Amino acid sequence: MLTLLGLLTCAQAFYLPGSYLTTYKRGKDLEVKVNAITSFDSELPYSYYSLPFCKPEEGVRKTRENLGELLMGDQIENSPYKFQMNENQTHVKVCVHDALTEHDVKLLSQRIDDYYQVNFILDNLPASRYTWGSDNQSLRWTGAPIGLKIDSQYYLYNHLQFKVLIHKYDTEAGMGTILGTGDGVDAVTAAPDKSLEGSFMVVGFEVTPCSIIRDAQAADSVPNYQHLSEAQCNLEGHHQPIKVGERIVYSYNVEYDLSDIRWPSRWDAYLKMENARVHWFSILNSLMVISFLAGIVFVIFLRTVRRDLTKYEELDKEAQAQMTEELSGWKLVVGDVFRAPRCSELLCIVVGDGVQITGMAIVTIVFAALGFMSPASRGMLLTGMVLLYLFLGITAGYVAARLWHALKGNTAGWRSIAWKVACFFPGIAFTILTVLNFILWASDSTGAVPLYLFFILLLLWFGISVPLTLLGGYLGAHAEQIKFPVRTNQIPREIPSQKYPSWLLVLGAGTLPFGTLFIELFFIMSSLWMGQVYYVFGFLLVVLVLLVIVCTEVSVVLTYMHLCVEDYHWWWKAFFASGSVALYVFLYSINYLVVDLRGLNGLVSIVLYLGYSILMVIAIMFATGTIGFLSSFYFVHYLFSSVKLD
Repeated sequence: MLTLLGLLTCAQAFYLPGSYLTTYKRGKDLEVKVNAITSFDSELPYSYYSLPFCKPEEGVRKTRENLGELLMGDQIENSPYKFQMNENQTHVKVCVHDALTEHDVKLLSQRIDDYYQVNFILDNLPASRYTWGSDNQSLRWTGAPIGLKIDSQYYLYNHLQFKVLIHKYDTEAGMGTILGTGDGVDAVTAAPDKSLEGSFMVVGFEVTPCSIIRDAQAADSVPNYQHLSEAQCNLEGHHQPIKVGERIVYSYNVEYDLSDIRWPSRWDAYLKMENARVHWFSILNSLMVISFLAGIVFVIFLRTVRRDLTKYEELDKEAQAQMTEELSGWKLVVGDVFRAPRCSELLCIVVGDGVQITGMAIVTIVFAALGFMSPASRGMLLTGMVLLYLFLGITAGYVAARLWHALKGNTAGWRSIAWKVACFFPGIAFTILTVLNFILWASDSTGAVPLYLFFILLLLWFGISVPLTLLGGYLGAHAEQIKFPVRTNQIPREIPSQKYPSWLLVLGAGTLPFGTLFIELFFIMSSLWMGQVYYVFGFLLVVLVLLVIVCTEVSVVLTYMHLCVEDYHWWWKAFFASGSVALYVFLYSINYLVVDLRGLNGLVSIVLYLGYSILMVIAIMFATGTIGFLSSFYFVHYLFSSVKLD
């Protein structure tokens, strides 16, 4: 520990989380990149250069991307726009594009109809655009639209006005002060670096698109990246039409503004959530209501169980034998309560996969809440989730094999269980994603996973997850067997007829866990499908903890109620009592599609949305169902271990 602290004190500085600080001298080149074009009304991202835009003179180069970026459909490439630090430029010619073909016109018109946005990146910051809302307040958007439509005529935004917000490096304060202005401990204090004197940092990036008609023949005589004649950019002016045979002149302005924004705070504008007060009060209200209801249920449950335990333990053996036929309740199923359920192999498999998914979710959210999943590191969240899932295969195999050992009383068949755990949920996910990927391939979308990545994912699956799951299965099968406190009768006891279907109560039980989740679910869905940045992982961690508590209590109470009416088929009902929250999540996603995504265009986008939603719902069912089942299993084991039985 002392050695580590010594190394930290000798270090220049480091930034946790996010990317490293980059400073630029005046006149130094700034690299502007472009990402895939995206739309709120379509789930199909496309390459920037799939449209008739100018290409860099040095050729198009793709940026190396991590696993998460590839899975999200990002395609970051260099752009033809060239900036120099703190040097304003006006009406710089980029290129004169060849005459538009009929295919180009059709493609541009379709992308404008679908509200596609061009996404620029400078120093790892996405470009923002500001508009005025109906309440006279500014609205921030990410990216710039391709064009506009006026009276059935399409026009192209061929002139871009960039504004770069910069902050001057403070040599007197030093790096420690600059980096330490963010939330949390973002840097180790270091001595000022005199070599950085006069340098600047990029702290903001804005873009305003314009449509300007320029004479293509006159522009041909001007070399690229030289100044064109001045032209007015306003909404009332003449716009560049999109029509066959039209040659488009692309140009841009860039303006630098000194800003008081510190470098660690430059992401604040992107992470700021709209209606923050509503978000805070909604979450707080949800937590209070659910905590109050869960507390009432828990208190009633404790009092009821304690009364039953006291009543049964105060009876002597003769009185117990005499009252066996008269009493009704959970003690009467003592010889059947640990009878192996139907489809016990499948139960072990889904519980094992549920442990793996739950562990992945908890660890990811904890690390994100601590600040290790910065939005500056694109794809980091998804990459971390995939890697965590792979390595947590050992816990899935262990839990599944140990549960199988307890149900069967021997270790025979543990290899088969471990193999099926390693392949069941990943197989479902792989099948769904493969079908969706074929759809993306057919649509020429950048969202399609490259073929080589398929082989990498398969290699990771069978090279890491499967061996670790088999290792966990071996450890679980050879661990100490879970001994049941009572013996199981050879002849099953007849279950009395019920006044109402027990499965109806099980399905209704999912409403309480859903009540803890649905408000935060709205913000998560908006982040996934509306292009918003979700970064309130502290709230999400609180909601996750409360969700685990509520799933536990709901499943345990439902299990106790079933045992009280002498229904000893509690295994699967305990799983679905909390796992049924997935049904309400699916219904909510359908509602979100109809109400919030009503502008979603095309059957392909709807199929993609439903496919990803189904995968999310299955994962939620496995995770919440596993939490409920393991809680009920421990409760039943403890309950029958606490009673004096003959």
